[in-house]
Amino acid sequence: LDASMDTWNFYTCLVSFWLHRFYIYSAVALGISIWIVIQFTTSKNKSEKSNGNPAASEGTEGKLINGYATLQAKEVNVAGVKIFYGSQTGTAKRFAKCLAEAVSSLYLPVEVISMGDYDPDDCLSEETTSRNICVFLVATYTDGQPTESAVWFCRWLEEAANDFRYGRTYLKGLRYAVFGLGNSVYVDHYNTVGRNVDRWLWMLSASRIMTRAEGDCNVAQSKHGSIEADFEAWKAKFLSRLQALCRGEKKPCSGKCKKGKCKSPGKNKESSDHEHGASEYENAEAEELFETSSEEEADAEEGGGTNSVVDVEDLGNIMSHMKKAKRQLEPDEGDVGTNLTRENAGRKEEDEKREMITPALREALTKQGYRLIGSHSGVKLCRWTKSMLRGRGGCYKHTFYGIESHRCMEATPSLACANKCVFCWRHHTNPVGTEWRWKMDQPETILQEAIENHQNMIKQFRGVSGVKADRFEEAMTAKHCALSLVGEPIMYPEINRFVKLLHQHGISSFLVTNAQFPDEIRNLGPVTQLYVSVDASTKESLKRIDRPLFKDFWQRFLDSLKALSEKQQRTVYRLTLVKAWNVDELKAYADLISLGKPDFIEVKGVTYCGESSASNLTMANVPWHEEVVRFVQELADLIPDYEIACEHEHSNCLLIAHKKFKINGEWCTWINYDRFQELVREHERSGGAKTFTAADYAARTPPWALFGSRERGFDPLDVRYQRKNKARDMSGC
Repeated sequence: LDASMDTWNFYTCLVSFWLHRFYIYSAVALGISIWIVIQFTTSKNKSEKSNGNPAASEGTEGKLINGYATLQAKEVNVAGVKIFYGSQTGTAKRFAKCLAEAVSSLYLPVEVISMGDYDPDDCLSEETTSRNICVFLVATYTDGQPTESAVWFCRWLEEAANDFRYGRTYLKGLRYAVFGLGNSVYVDHYNTVGRNVDRWLWMLSASRIMTRAEGDCNVAQSKHGSIEADFEAWKAKFLSRLQALCRGEKKPCSGKCKKGKCKSPGKNKESSDHEHGASEYENAEAEELFETSSEEEADAEEGGGTNSVVDVEDLGNIMSHMKKAKRQLEPDEGDVGTNLTRENAGRKEEDEKREMITPALREALTKQGYRLIGSHSGVKLCRWTKSMLRGRGGCYKHTFYGIESHRCMEATPSLACANKCVFCWRHHTNPVGTEWRWKMDQPETILQEAIENHQNMIKQFRGVSGVKADRFEEAMTAKHCALSLVGEPIMYPEINRFVKLLHQHGISSFLVTNAQFPDEIRNLGPVTQLYVSVDASTKESLKRIDRPLFKDFWQRFLDSLKALSEKQQRTVYRLTLVKAWNVDELKAYADLISLGKPDFIEVKGVTYCGESSASNLTMANVPWHEEVVRFVQELADLIPDYEIACEHEHSNCLLIAHKKFKINGEWCTWINYDRFQELVREHERSGGAKTFTAADYAARTPPWALFGSRERGFDPLDVRYQRKNKARDMSGC
């Protein structure tokens, strides 16, 4: 009975569940619904709290992903941008301010810092945790050295990178980008500082956010036509990269990388770790930017570092990579000629489109009073032209050689130069180069526009108080041309045609060269007077003063002097004395004079042209006139074939002349310009067969121009103007 009753109760329960199944289903559904609503409400509240408190979100996300998301947030978030610059001429500083304005437009905090005002020993390590992006705009100065303001920063960085006490991870966490400023004509030192800063930061485990870029002042080789355009191209890429970091678009690296090559899927991936320094993003950027990462870094990445241990299993891959690189560097012999031809043709075609005067350079030179002609020439009104128009005296060429200063046109067919002299009175605003790689204008066009521009500048003095009417009318017809305005005129490929055109217009030619183009000197046709600047007498001092671009500058200098000795027309050494730089080399100067055998030697004290970031000369480097006289007297004692002939005290200048110009006891340093034009025409008609010498067009020097005269080189026909106060004098502008 009991067993039957238990069975009955079990079946009764089953029947009861079955009869009431609808109610049971409804209860279960209601319970599930309530649970879903509770979960949804809880999630929404957490999300609202997270949006109101990012730090809480980071902490929660960090807990959920075991700290990984916290690292990701640190990499993606950008607290601000710090822009460090090292500048000598102000270009890097200008670029830094320009970049700061662009970053500010992204609503990011930005700070512009001069490297000279920053102590990296105390502060740079703080950037490893600051979440800032550090940008370094660094220029390369003389001999591949950093600029004066960046010397200490670079020295500290180099020492830290090579000092084991700092450790290889000293700057791990610092994120940076580098833009170098340099000039590719300095082949051995092109952008050395930018490359070094990039390498040293990398050696200390800092993370590069994009490939180093390099701006080139050499417009012929600049990737975008000028250093300004190079910077603008890099700036656009940097801002794009910065925005990507701010948006959090960078994905984390999977960590499965070998030999520095990031193999994580996806685009624009970059590892924050030192070992992932060469990311796919960086490799992609390298195709469009100007320079890849440092060579040392590439070597370390490919080989695992100089101190790393190579697994035997990896030897095959390493050898394969080396063979592949070798094949790329050594193309088949049949392809060499074709590849070189294509490369040269493409480069030539590109260079022909480049103009020497960039828009920025045109603006700078125009502000300085230049009248620019075409793409590489210019004229400017000399202060002595203005002075002689008003009867206040002429320049030293008027005293030494009898030119009429008010009829002299100062010009150049080439604004480019092969030197960057410390006393450059143009403050290095002109371009530099070792050969002609720019678009070339025809000499006829240059001369025509030069004369027109010169006349237009003379016209501005019509009616000006003190200007003499007769001299104003004479000045409208140029009689002399001083090819010494700026740059290296002899670099112009058509310089001979240009000089011939001057002579055909009855204009005498005074051409100045910096003694770095001996072949061009030899090939130069007759000029009225050919100058060579001899700024130093030893290799070391010439390098320090002229800062030449050529590696073989000293041999070129000596060869130029030898070429000068072969010229038949008038030749001149021009010595510029810089106190504490080149005034103690008398014997060496005497040796150079015996090498070039010039007709005349001009010795002039350096002219201080004001403070310049490109030079550290001061008024202390300007010798007094008495000091110049003493130097000249001591030099004349060492060269028995020469004597002191003339003096122009106002210009702090003296003339030493060869004794062959002292005829019957009278100096004949002046020039018979009409006779010179006759001799040139005869030379041209004879096809060069009929030659002439400097003695054929010499003229007597007036007594007032001679050394030791009471006038000390000032023309008595003019009235010397003495400033009574510091008011600006129009004649001295």
